[in-house]
Amino acid sequence: MRRPRHQRLTNPLRRALAVPVWADLALRLGAALALVFFVVMIHWLDRGGLKDTHDGAVSFLDVVYFTMISITTTGFGDIAPVSDKSRLIEAVIVTPIRFAVIFIFVGTAYQFVIRRSWEKWRMRRIQENLAGHIVVLGYGVSGAEAVGELIARGTTPSEIVVIDAAEAQLRQAEEVGCNVLEGDATRDETLRAVRIDQARAVLISAGRDDTSILIILTARHMAPGVPITAVVRNDDNELLARQAGADNVINPVRITGLLLAGSAQGRHVSEYLSDLASVGGRVQLVERPVSAEEVGKPLSQLASGGRGLRIYRGGKAIGFWEEGAQRLEPGDQIVEIAPTCEEESKPVSG
Repeated sequence: MRRPRHQRLTNPLRRALAVPVWADLALRLGAALALVFFVVMIHWLDRGGLKDTHDGAVSFLDVVYFTMISITTTGFGDIAPVSDKSRLIEAVIVTPIRFAVIFIFVGTAYQFVIRRSWEKWRMRRIQENLAGHIVVLGYGVSGAEAVGELIARGTTPSEIVVIDAAEAQLRQAEEVGCNVLEGDATRDETLRAVRIDQARAVLISAGRDDTSILIILTARHMAPGVPITAVVRNDDNELLARQAGADNVINPVRITGLLLAGSAQGRHVSEYLSDLASVGGRVQLVERPVSAEEVGKPLSQLASGGRGLRIYRGGKAIGFWEEGAQRLEPGDQIVEIAPTCEEESKPVSG
C-alpha cells in the first residue's frame, strides 16, 4: 500500500548551502551597519544644514536619531535639512543609501524566510523524483573515499545520496555537495525516502559487518534489481553478505594482503594495482557493454584503444587468452584497461 507523502518524507533530504546561514546574516548586517554609519558621518559633517525645532541645537545624538528616522523613511519632521547643500545631500547620497538598506533587509527576509522555504520544497521535489542516483549507506572512511572517487570519475555530487546516522559525517558529505539524509539505513522507511528502488547503484559501508549485512538484506528487499556493493572486514562474513543479496563484496583486509604479497614479488606490482583502482592514476579499469562496431572483433581490438582483459557473457567470465575472446558478441560486458584523461594522447602502457 502506498504511504501518504508526509509519512514518506518525514526526514527530507538536504544539501549544503553555498554560504552558511550565520555568515550570510553577518555579511548583510555588516553591510547595513556600514551604510548607516556612513550616513551618520555625512549628517554630522553637514550638521550646520540641519535644523532641530525642539532646541535649535543639533548634537551627535540628534544626528544619529535623524539618520535612523531618515533611513527608515519615518520622518517625524522635528529635525529637517534646511540648506540647499543638505537637501542635495539627502537627494543624491542619502536616498540611494536608504534604498540600499531597505533592499538589504528585504533581501534578508527573502533569504531566511522565502528562499529557505523554497529550498526545502525544492529538495522535497528532488527527493520525490530521484532516479538514476547512487546511494551511499555509511559515510565513514570507506564511504568518503568512494564518494571522492565517484566525483573524480565524473559523477556529479547532486547524483549522490548519502545516508548516515551521524551528523558530523553528514556535514562532511554536504561539504562536497552530496544530498544527505540522517537516518537508520536498516529501516525500510529510510531507504524508501531516497527511492532506493530507482537508484543506479547502492554502496554499503556501515563500519560493522553485522550492520552492513542487515542493511544489505533491507536494501535487497527494497530494490531487487539494483546492484549492491558492500564492504565487510571478516572473511567469514563474505558469504553471508552475498547470500543477503550483495552483488559485490569487498574485503579491505584481503585487498591489503594482496597488495602486500604483490609488493613482495616486485616493488612495482602494488603501485600498478593502486594505479588501476583510482581514476587519479595513469590507467584505470573500466567495465562497459560492447559497442556495435566492436561486435565480431576480438577482445584485443577494442574501439576505445584500451587493452581488453575479460568478457562477461551469460554469467560466465572469459579471459583474454581464451577462445571465446576471439569474437565479441552482442550483450557482452567488457573489462578493459583504459588510459585516464591525462594519458589519452599517449600509448596505453601494459
